[in-house]
Amino acid sequence: MIPVCRLEDLPEGESVRVETTPPVAVFHTEEGELYAVDDTCTHQDASLSQGWLEGRQVECPLHAASFDLRTGQPTCLPARRPVRTHRVTVEDGVVHVHLTVAEGTAAWARRTPVVPSAPQAHSPSAAEGTRTA
Repeated sequence: MIPVCRLEDLPEGESVRVETTPPVAVFHTEEGELYAVDDTCTHQDASLSQGWLEGRQVECPLHAASFDLRTGQPTCLPARRPVRTHRVTVEDGVVHVHLTVAEGTAAWARRTPVVPSAPQAHSPSAAEGTRTA
């Protein structure tokens, strides 16, 4: 969990770049929602935090590729690949980003695999045996 800024310091309709590896862009929509995606456009190396926020989409400032902030999926060309999304929370007025582990990285290999558990007669919480990464 990475602290970004105070919620009151990120006005609705604005974004902020977080210097992580890779950099992350956090957006505060006009509807008051918070979203975070990798800051680099998948079409070319442009900062999405410098793009235009419209609803739940951000438009890249370089070639106008657009991404859905909820899913990271491109919504128009020239981008064809999604950007990675990250979970955002607010605790005590501070915005936090919870980085999603990139597939193929060492951290991805170390994560706990998702393996559904079969219910056990002696385990009262067997239904809680699945875990998501």
